Formats: sequence, structure tokens, C-alpha cells
Amino acid sequence: MAPIGPEAGEGGDEVLLPVQAILAGLPIAVALIGRDDRILAANPLAEALFGRPASGAVTGMTGRHHGLTFRQPELLAAIAAAMGSRPGEGQAGRLRLVMPDATQDRVHEVTVTPLAEGVLLAFEDLSAVTRIDQMRRDFVANVSHELRTPLTSLLGFIDTLRGAARNDAPARERFLAIMAAEAERMNRLVRDLLHLSRVEAELRVRPEEEVDLAAVARSAVATLRPVAEAAGVTIRLEGAETEVLLPADRDQMTQVLNNLIENAVKYGSPAGASVEVRLGREQGPRGPMLRLSVTDHGEGIDEVHLPRLTERFYRVDGHRSREKGGTGLGLAIVKHIVNRHRGRFLIESEKGKGSRFSVLLPVG
Repeated sequence: MAPIGPEAGEGGDEVLLPVQAILAGLPIAVALIGRDDRILAANPLAEALFGRPASGAVTGMTGRHHGLTFRQPELLAAIAAAMGSRPGEGQAGRLRLVMPDATQDRVHEVTVTPLAEGVLLAFEDLSAVTRIDQMRRDFVANVSHELRTPLTSLLGFIDTLRGAARNDAPARERFLAIMAAEAERMNRLVRDLLHLSRVEAELRVRPEEEVDLAAVARSAVATLRPVAEAAGVTIRLEGAETEVLLPADRDQMTQVLNNLIENAVKYGSPAGASVEVRLGREQGPRGPMLRLSVTDHGEGIDEVHLPRLTERFYRVDGHRSREKGGTGLGLAIVKHIVNRHRGRFLIESEKGKGSRFSVLLPVG
């Protein structure tokens, strides 16, 4: 490997820095291709990105023909243009490279720089930025979709009341009731969006106030008992007889319990079933934990849906959820609140056997 230097060292000695050492210190994947089309040097990030598994290890890129490592036609064309027919005649280039991965595509912006020795490739990883941008677009699209439906209904009924149903009292009352329900649906969506925004803003601020979670659980159960009775469901509370003090945000923990219990009553429990709310201590990997769980005995959730339940606007049954007033944000809010409390949110379910939603909070 040709060194780069000289520099003045101690006592005036010359210090020679090999190219490999310089590339290894760069924070992005970098590879140097010689004029013989072989890779002269590559840093560890480039090895991890393009190295091929062999006997459980990653093979080195150095010494291989670049066409055996970089197989994307647009990248090979850019390398050829940068190489040129003679040194100094190459053209610099920049391109966006998308490579499939096990779960989602990796996106890199590649800078191709001609050098006297060959071509330098620099791969800037834009995968995280691309995912965030996609999440933003999906979020805007989802919010627009959720608002468009009730707004369309409201505008349609307003036009009808101004026209054909102007003097039809029974139709007017029926339409006004539907309009009120659609307006309340929009109100719930805006409220949940504001809750989610506030939780995200406070995500790094851990609550310090001592809160009695047993009292919070008793209050949540009492608040939702009329809803459960109307649905023919019984709520049973266990482990909340004595005080359970933890550093927490009282309003947010109330929201967690309300969301989980209401979901269990509305979506997880047929008439005549019961919902169990339990508080109990257990030993976690990092010390004692408080488990707050809500269990229903309904139809359960197919395991294919479980990893995505906490995504914003994700619904197992979208039509049923909207009919019952769901916004698709409840479990996303729960997850963010639990993260703020440095806890864990677990979902266990089996088709035909019900579901258990558990919040694990560190004690002390």
C-alpha cells in the first residue's frame, strides 16, 4: 500500500501514513480503486457493506476486481467515467444507490472522485433520513385520509340540509346526529395527535413525581366500568388494594390504562366476558419491575399483526375500529408513554384465546 506523507514527527523524523489507516478513520464507507480496476483499499465500513460472507467471516475487498464487488450498473458506469482513458481525464460523479436488505432497502449517496491513482468511492448512508422522510409522508397521508372521510360526510349532509332536507324534520335530526358523531371523530383524532406530540416532546424527560399507580388503576377502572357494563363486559381489578408508588406522570399513566382497558372492552371481549387488570411485582433482567397488565378473553390477534400494532394508524380491522371510535393512535401513544417511563410494552395474543397487554416499569 502506498504511503501518504511526509509529515514532521518527533525529532524531525518523517511520518508516513498509509492510505488504509486514513480510510479507516473516516466515518463513512470508502473504497479506493486502482487503475488496474482492482480495489486498493477499503475501510471497515465498506467491508461491512460490500464484503461477502465466507466460512462465517467477511472476505476482504482489497485486491479483488471492483466488478466482483460493485454489481450495480449505474455505479459501474460512474466508475468507468471517473477512471477515464488516462489519468486526469476522468469525470467526477454522484449517484443514489438503493440496495435491498432483509427488512428494508438501504439507501446511499455515492460520490465518485477521479484520482491520479484511480477512483475514490465514498458511500454516505441516507437510510435513516429516507425512512424518516417516508414516515413523515405516510403520517401526512394517513392524517389526511382519516380527516377526509368525516369531512366529506359533513359537507354532504350540510348540502342536503340546505336543499332537499331543509324542511324534513326527521331527516334533519338524523343527519345532525350523524354530523355530531363525525365531528366527534375528528375531535378524537386531533386530541390523540396532540397527546402523541406532547409525549414525543417529553420523551427524554423522565418523570420524577411519586405516583400511586394502584390509585390510578382504581380510578381508570371506575371511569370505564359504565362503558363495560353497556357492552356486557365485567372488569376485574387485582393487586391494587395497597399503595404502589413509582416515579411517573399521573395523567399519562391514566391514559395508558384508559387506552388498554377501553380497547379490551371494545375490541377484545364479547358480551358476557371479563377483562382482568392486574398489578404485580416481578424480577426483571435489570432489577425489580412492576407489571401492569390488561387481559381479555376475546378472539385474539393473529401473530402476523403483533409487530405492527404500535404503528400509527395501523389497525387489524380498520372498519370495525372506526365504527367504535378508534383513531389508530392509541397503542402508539401507549408505547411512547412507556418509553418515556423507561419501561417495556409487551403484547401477547393467540387466536381464539384472547390477548394480554403488559406494561413493565422499573421499580426504584
